[in-house]
Amino acid sequence: MDIDGFGVEEWLNVHEREATYDLAQSTITSFSMNELVKLTKDNTYDALDQQKMNYGWIEGSPTFKKEVSKLYDHVDADNILQTNGATGANLLALYALIKPGDHVISVYPSYQQLYDIPRSLGADVSFWKLQESENWYPDIEELKRLIRPDTKMICINNANNPTGTILNRDFMEQVVAIAREVGAYVLVDEVYLPFDESVDFAPIADLYEKGISTNSLSKTYSMPGIRVGWTATNAELAETFRKYRDYTMICAGVFSDQAACLVLQNRDKVLARNREIVQNNLKIFKDWVAKTPNVSCVFPNGVSTSFVKLETKTSSLEFCQNLLRDTGVLLVPGEAFDVPGHARLGYCAPTETLKKGLAVLADYLNKD
Repeated sequence: MDIDGFGVEEWLNVHEREATYDLAQSTITSFSMNELVKLTKDNTYDALDQQKMNYGWIEGSPTFKKEVSKLYDHVDADNILQTNGATGANLLALYALIKPGDHVISVYPSYQQLYDIPRSLGADVSFWKLQESENWYPDIEELKRLIRPDTKMICINNANNPTGTILNRDFMEQVVAIAREVGAYVLVDEVYLPFDESVDFAPIADLYEKGISTNSLSKTYSMPGIRVGWTATNAELAETFRKYRDYTMICAGVFSDQAACLVLQNRDKVLARNREIVQNNLKIFKDWVAKTPNVSCVFPNGVSTSFVKLETKTSSLEFCQNLLRDTGVLLVPGEAFDVPGHARLGYCAPTETLKKGLAVLADYLNKD
């Protein structure tokens, strides 16, 4: 099996520890355990002291499955399967369903798993391209042209990584109607929950009987360190996934499950904290773009990733390399997503880091 290098991960693996101002991440400012315990007023360490460090619950504890099922209108708790982050959830779904010769349609640019894993499994992958001129929306008419009688799956990032674009309920219902005509699955990586309440967002598992929602606590819930994600599907798909899951993962681990339950049981407090970060930082970011030459952006709808367009003398890859070397500001170059001339900018970094990093970036752009 051959597979291309994972652009964004290869970049971060090499460079993220070098950064003074890390504006490359798409997580909303990560919790420390101390901060989480203070926010929830729950001393989770007392329970950990009594917990045997065995394998724990294989598919996720009953509490975890129940709390995740509350995020959906039509998914039973038994059909929630815990995974190693959303990357594990995407891998599980693709590994279980895609075979050599299958036709897969993937939004592009997108999270690289969603098109390169199908290609590595021998699938014929067609790109459904986002249009910057249309606020990074894809064209539904293009999907109609791409769909085939043998299309096995449509893969989408909603909200999109790197652009932050959200495909609303009406648009996703059109996708479902097209997929249903040929019996295709729709896999949607939904790790970025929108905080813009004007956007009518709906998970695919609630819209379509062959919809596969993947998600995690890494982005919206600020807990990437525990590596907990899940698949949410109908009962038939959950049963199929169980067999393949046994080959890719035993369990997330006792501590990770317990921390995940703490976050989910205090979801309102966590989301209130993160909504404030998103809204405040997005205003800072918008004001910065408005007054900074040589940069523009189709702003995200209250999600934690953004994709800025850069006007630089060098390629965006070289610019980001030089920027990090000279200033300590870390972005992800657009080349990591096959979109040169851009960069992913994680504006949901700690607010002081964002302010200082943007000031340094503006000065560097002016000197370029």
